[in-house]
Amino acid sequence: MKNIIVIISDEHRRDAMGCMGHDIVKTPHLDQLANDGTLFKRGYTASPMCVPTRAALATGTYVHQNRYWDSATPYDGQQISWMHMLRSQGYDTTSIGKLHFQAGVDHGFSKEIKPMHVHGKGWLVGLIRDELPDYQGAAELATEVGSGENSYTNYDLSITSAAETWLAEPARHDVPFAGFISLVSPHYPLIAPDEYYRLYDPDQMPVPEPFTHDHAEVQNMAGFFNYHDHFDAKRAQQAIASYYGLTSFMDACVGRILAAIDAAGLRDDTLIIYTSDHGELLGDHGLWTKQFMFEASAGIPIIISGQDIPQAKISDSGVHLLDIPATILKAAGITKPPEWPGTDLVQLAQAGSDDLTRPCFSEYHDGGSTTGSFMVAWEQWKLIWYAGMSPLLFDLSNDPDERHDLSDNPAYAHILAQGKSHLWNICDPEKVSQLALSDQKQKIAQMGGVDACINSFQFNATPIPEL
Repeated sequence: MKNIIVIISDEHRRDAMGCMGHDIVKTPHLDQLANDGTLFKRGYTASPMCVPTRAALATGTYVHQNRYWDSATPYDGQQISWMHMLRSQGYDTTSIGKLHFQAGVDHGFSKEIKPMHVHGKGWLVGLIRDELPDYQGAAELATEVGSGENSYTNYDLSITSAAETWLAEPARHDVPFAGFISLVSPHYPLIAPDEYYRLYDPDQMPVPEPFTHDHAEVQNMAGFFNYHDHFDAKRAQQAIASYYGLTSFMDACVGRILAAIDAAGLRDDTLIIYTSDHGELLGDHGLWTKQFMFEASAGIPIIISGQDIPQAKISDSGVHLLDIPATILKAAGITKPPEWPGTDLVQLAQAGSDDLTRPCFSEYHDGGSTTGSFMVAWEQWKLIWYAGMSPLLFDLSNDPDERHDLSDNPAYAHILAQGKSHLWNICDPEKVSQLALSDQKQKIAQMGGVDACINSFQFNATPIPEL
């Protein structure tokens, strides 16, 4: 396969696809893509937050390796990206849509079409982690719910049209290309076009039971991102219907992009990868949006399709976002840098058996947290480690809703020890957490101090670029 297309959405939780067995949400185009290729059921993000995870995706490295910790430290092109590497080998590397990088620098793309970059200086209030300030933007989430016009969906329609035009250009047949097509839906505001909102009756939407852990850091973060208090049951149902509507709208955009690939006669020569940067809690654990290491937030969809990739295969192998840049380099015939932890997804798809033992890792060092959060998932187990605090341990096979913490149960001491070993083989979470906090204190000083960061523009959703 000489060409590569990455289609990435924003805030698409892993289970919200028909091909994942969801019995409500309608995603016919993603379901068809999965049927044409391989669906990985156990995908994880590098960090459950847009800016750091997109920097990790660009650089092929964990957040603690590249030190793009937070939403005020976007990817600035200083570390080599897979885009730089492919472009140096003659590839046309084009992005269309959201990037969430630092504007005005060379990220490695030959061309950036309708890019969304980090707004202004970024989300500065998230840098303050010693004493968490009030986050004034939390109430906004529950007020922007329902059917109607949304600047993000308008942006996605523009991105989709631009992708169709770009794919139809004769130049797509002249040189190999890597297209990064980045949609914003189903990211909030949770306002879905009426055609898609009407697919879901709010009165029929199940609302998660009000449950959350009493862990100190979970409570710290839940208090900062206090979305839940602004939702009553009716509003929560409307928000869930809106999210599913946005997911179906995004799926329709993906369908148009796939149709454009076919119309241009490019499917046979193109590796197609679908993913999202992180999930959406959608009321699970009494929480909304992302930031947490629970499955709905840290889990991401990953689908690959192309020649020599098994069709209609569902893989239980553990995979993560950093496998995508490793896969891109392999497809382009470029040797992966030795410090990149990712693995080729095509090879995993072609394997005769699934690898359940491989540890998948994620970390969070952004707003609302007082310490670093780390996650490692392997086999049926998941360890969430909070630097300087007690951990959480879950058996995902028998407790998929992550309600029962096993970390203090002597019967699971050996599993806890195994998880700690996996985690420390990747990084020392205590040292990494201190490094992140130290870097952020320096950043706060550079931005004019704590008060300047608190009084900076606070927002839930980055404004779209001029179209």
